[in-house]
Amino acid sequence: MKKVLIITGPAGDAQGWGDITATQSIKKAIDDSGKSAKIAFVNNMDEFYSSLEENNFDIVWSALYHISGKSETIGMGNGDEKWLADIFDDKGIPYIGPDAKTMKELIHKTSTHKILENKGISVPYHYQLETSDDLPDMVYPAFVKPSYESRSVGISDESVVNSPEELKKRIDYIESRFEQPALVEEYLPGDEYTVLMLGNGVHQIFLPGKVVVDPSMYGKYPILRSDLRGVGVTKIKPVSQIKEELIELCRQAMEALNCLDHVRADMRLDADGKPKIIEVNGIPGLKPVKSWSPQIFSLYDPSSDGPMEEYRKLIDHIVTSALARYNLE
Repeated sequence: MKKVLIITGPAGDAQGWGDITATQSIKKAIDDSGKSAKIAFVNNMDEFYSSLEENNFDIVWSALYHISGKSETIGMGNGDEKWLADIFDDKGIPYIGPDAKTMKELIHKTSTHKILENKGISVPYHYQLETSDDLPDMVYPAFVKPSYESRSVGISDESVVNSPEELKKRIDYIESRFEQPALVEEYLPGDEYTVLMLGNGVHQIFLPGKVVVDPSMYGKYPILRSDLRGVGVTKIKPVSQIKEELIELCRQAMEALNCLDHVRADMRLDADGKPKIIEVNGIPGLKPVKSWSPQIFSLYDPSSDGPMEEYRKLIDHIVTSALARYNLE
């Protein structure tokens, strides 16, 4: 029986798939699939190292990029610190998810945009700006968000700016509130889509979905504010007309970024109806029913036994594929 060590901590919701309840759901899904899982809740690096030394496992699955006591934000972290995937690599420990280099590129949204842009993959125009920087000439409206966050943290109606004055004010807010630069992007007015990549090699599949929110939930702009995320308000619906275009865009991004096991690319349509990648998530949410990955998977592999059986199959696909990648089947 293959054993999975699941690592989470106070920052599991901010950084990764969700809080301890989501982590317990993952454990149950693994156990119900004929494997065995144990949760290690770590508050600091000493506890993290102890979890590796004291537990017997075949593969690790972490909700954390790095150890942090922050439960609301990811933050920039210390540029010299080792992320958990760095340590797994150093110790030769098999783990689920992209390697440390890719994880850091995905968290740093500017790096993600630059890598994709250099490969000719469609992304919005973008600038990383701090309060001390001169403002570039750009087309308004523009969209402003933190450079190192996820789950729409720092996004509100004020994220859409229509003048240099509004842009400057928002950059100041991002820097003071989140202690990081702002990522300023082209404002994309069209519908939002997401494409889930699961597995590797023969196990790899791409599952697109359209992100739908009751229009009455929006404010001034049809954007996903932080209060709309992770609470079951956003629904994933089937895609019709541009399904293959979305899949191909995601496939190119995953290859360019060296993504593995379970990664999700989010996209919006520009003013001409063309999809552009706005973010690639290296540890997508895994709250049953509410998070996008379970919703998407259920669209494509429904079960008469209901959403928790669909959830079990999703988790098993991720774990089984990762084990195969290490020849641990």
